[in-house]
Amino acid sequence: MTVNKERKPGFLRIKTNLFDRVFISVMIFVGLHLIWMRFIEQHIPLSVATVISVVLGFVIIKWG
Repeated sequence: MTVNKERKPGFLRIKTNLFDRVFISVMIFVGLHLIWMRFIEQHIPLSVATVISVVLGFVIIKWG
């Protein structure tokens, strides 16, 4: 008996496996930090961007 583990597309609207979702999360993590350091870090510390990135990464990996 085989079990089909293929996921339905989530809110990303593309078929993804775990590696794809982790890769997308890491790219968002890096991009958000670069934008944060350029424009926002003077007002809000970088640790806030890290918390936002981790939460967003968890959401993408879990439900993306």
